[in-house]
Amino acid sequence: MEAQGIYADSTTLPLVLKACGKLQAIEKGKKIHNEIRDKNLVNDVRVQTALVDFYCKCGLIDDARYVFDEITERDLVCWNAMVCGFVGCGCYEEGFMLVREMEREKVRLNSVTVVALVSAFGKLGDLMCGKEVHGYCLRNGFFECNAHVSTALVGFYSRFDVKVARDLFEMMDSRNVVSWNAMISVYFDAGESWRALELFERMVMDGFSCDFVTMLMVIQACSEVGSLELGMQVHQLAIKHGFTDDLFIVNALLNMYGTNGSFDSSLELFESAPTKDIALWNSMLRLYAEIGSLEEVMALFIRMRLEGIQEDERTIAILLSSFEDLDNGLRTGRSLHGHIIKSAIEKNKCLGNALLGMYAERNSIQDAFHVFYDIGDSDVVSWNTLILALARNGLRGQAWELFGMMQQCDINPNSHTIISIIAACDDESFLNIGRSIHCYVIKHDIEINPSLNSALTEMYMNCKSESTALNLFESFPDKDLISWNSFIASYVKNNQPHKALLLFRRMITQVDPNLVTIINVLSSCTYMVNLPEGKCLHAYTIRRNSLLGFDLSLANAFLSMYARCGSIQYSERIFNDLTRKNIVSWNAMIDGYGMHGRGYEAMLAFSEMLEDGMEPNGITFVSALSACSHSGLVQEGLQLFDSMVQDFCITPELAHYGCVVDLLGRAGCLSEAREFISLMPIPPDASVWRALLSACRVYSETKLAETIFENLIELEPTNAGNYVLLSNIYAAAGLWSEVSKLRMLIEENGLKKPPGKSWIIVRSTVHSFTAGDKSHPQGNKIRAELSSLLSCIKKVGYVPDLRWVLHEEEDEEKIKRLFSHSEKLAVAFGLISASGGTPISIAKNLRVCGDCHEFCKYVSKFVGREIVLRDCSRFHHFVNGYCSCKDYW
Repeated sequence: MEAQGIYADSTTLPLVLKACGKLQAIEKGKKIHNEIRDKNLVNDVRVQTALVDFYCKCGLIDDARYVFDEITERDLVCWNAMVCGFVGCGCYEEGFMLVREMEREKVRLNSVTVVALVSAFGKLGDLMCGKEVHGYCLRNGFFECNAHVSTALVGFYSRFDVKVARDLFEMMDSRNVVSWNAMISVYFDAGESWRALELFERMVMDGFSCDFVTMLMVIQACSEVGSLELGMQVHQLAIKHGFTDDLFIVNALLNMYGTNGSFDSSLELFESAPTKDIALWNSMLRLYAEIGSLEEVMALFIRMRLEGIQEDERTIAILLSSFEDLDNGLRTGRSLHGHIIKSAIEKNKCLGNALLGMYAERNSIQDAFHVFYDIGDSDVVSWNTLILALARNGLRGQAWELFGMMQQCDINPNSHTIISIIAACDDESFLNIGRSIHCYVIKHDIEINPSLNSALTEMYMNCKSESTALNLFESFPDKDLISWNSFIASYVKNNQPHKALLLFRRMITQVDPNLVTIINVLSSCTYMVNLPEGKCLHAYTIRRNSLLGFDLSLANAFLSMYARCGSIQYSERIFNDLTRKNIVSWNAMIDGYGMHGRGYEAMLAFSEMLEDGMEPNGITFVSALSACSHSGLVQEGLQLFDSMVQDFCITPELAHYGCVVDLLGRAGCLSEAREFISLMPIPPDASVWRALLSACRVYSETKLAETIFENLIELEPTNAGNYVLLSNIYAAAGLWSEVSKLRMLIEENGLKKPPGKSWIIVRSTVHSFTAGDKSHPQGNKIRAELSSLLSCIKKVGYVPDLRWVLHEEEDEEKIKRLFSHSEKLAVAFGLISASGGTPISIAKNLRVCGDCHEFCKYVSKFVGREIVLRDCSRFHHFVNGYCSCKDYW
């Protein structure tokens, strides 16, 4: 029209200005405005209203107000354009004042005005004013034919009370698809995805056709509830209504299938998409990363580049996260960093912070500093990330110095800053500093939100000020799921698993747990070897419609719990039922087999893992080598170690070297173990020397033990356990003068050896025993049962092994001491307390002694019951006079 010299009129211009607003074509819109300034069109109320709407849509609220103020005869449409413009640009109070001005000029509000007001009061969180608008609508009959007014009020009330929003929705006389979408959205945003899906079913049954928005929310709800079957039905509905051409819908479906464990469906959907945007590529990359398939992640990334799709910061973040569990993750991360530089990808704060987070996560402080300074205009996230990295690596001085620099640079610390800096206060010597930081928070009026309150609580727990931590937790009015999870985790971390379980039982009466809660509580069950509680938690999780079948981390946690609580059969069942397995699944299963002395099964699982295309990592080899060590598979273990280096190019760490030394030492190859240590390319740590010292105990090598002990003392001068280990070697060899010297040395240095403790759980109650314990309420019954057992098993061949009494005294006293070992007391209590036929499950914090091991073998045969004993390194299953370890431990 312009090219042909045809001038737009009052009908055409509003349409063109509306297009400019939708396209954010600011320059074009301004040009049109300038061209009509000297023409009569500029005084046409329809054109003026269109200009107001255009400027508002482009966020130019001052320009819109200027045009509005010049309009001499404002109609309702014009007023609404300005009111909606203010609200749309976040000027909620100004929008409300404009409505007041409307009323003064006797302009009657309509449904458009009311919807804008409701939106404004919702954003302001003003329930009272919203109710006044609701009342106005009732008095003026706005609900009779305006479904969008009711819909707006449903959304408004959902910010305050979902029940009120639902009641209003149910009272609506007329509903449209927007109304249904609003209520479905209310449920979804409130975390009630099942209700959202039930409402969707009602919507379909009532004959309403869903739209794009409905479909998107319903697919996401299927992901939240973990229902693959329902998700597939929704997919069919999306095909029926022709929504599968939309990339947003395809992306949502792809993520839904991935979340629900149907990775093949995600891949099929991805490959069948005729066009793929960067969001779709990113979703597929993320799914590969989640299942631990780095090879596929890199292959897909290369393919994406070849197809001309330019990666964005989200792509980089996914790639960086996929390297987290790799042994060479830092090297791979640096390669990606180099790719970013070479590819001239725009460096912004988000990307810079992602790289900074990667280096911080890998504890590469120097690289983190380089990225930090390279960001230039670093924000509070950058400072927080670096402070946390320093604190986590024990560089407290640098962390506090950086905290000071941050304030000098006019970067205001926030709650995340405090959470980062307070991480440096991780033991009781830093209690006063932690208190000072707490005072700083109060003095500078930093908002104590649930996350910060949890961090402060955790700090006080770590600094051994449990009463302060408990007071902070109990007095905080806004305890959320994070608060409960954090306190439960603190109890677990500070070796108070029983309190963690009690807190969990209290929590579930007030807050619904999530995946993190369950995993934390599972670790309490694992620590105490509390299989009954673990089973109850498993049942509870299934009843709560958990994502166990689909969430791999939770399934892996249950798998590991059962293995570490003595039920390897349940571990196998969960493992075999997994629809997909990641490296954590395989590692947990290999480790479980190793702890139960089933070395051959561990090796078979390792082979199956390779056949399944899974790449082993450093943890895999620690688990496999440990399994070989516990089962006496010396050649297999040595071949495995060589394969790790030669075939998988994994650089051995101290944990791997320690496993090989333990492997050789247990097999009696002490000289080979000593030579292996001498050839290590890195200095051995205390755990490596201790593995060899333990072998000296088994094979009575006192001379070699003395040499090893000297190395241990240099590394750990205050560890009483090392002195006790050498003392036991001397005692077994009858060198009582040397034993006395060591005991005097322990006393002179003020060291305390950890007391041997055994415990058994009966009807959810933990019963603990120490050697010679007489404090148990049923002490007399326990001793009577133990005396009867000893009398009976002596008749069938049991002979007390006095070599395990580490004191120089008469044989009669040695026998008394031997029969008061904590393991024996726990077994006797188990027999008089646990119902007949069920296995007796006991845990011990130290290694089981040889005599108690024989005792359990004889008792298991005599009473005809399985005894399951977990010591500090492995499980022993005693059945009919035999032990699963085959006397090799």
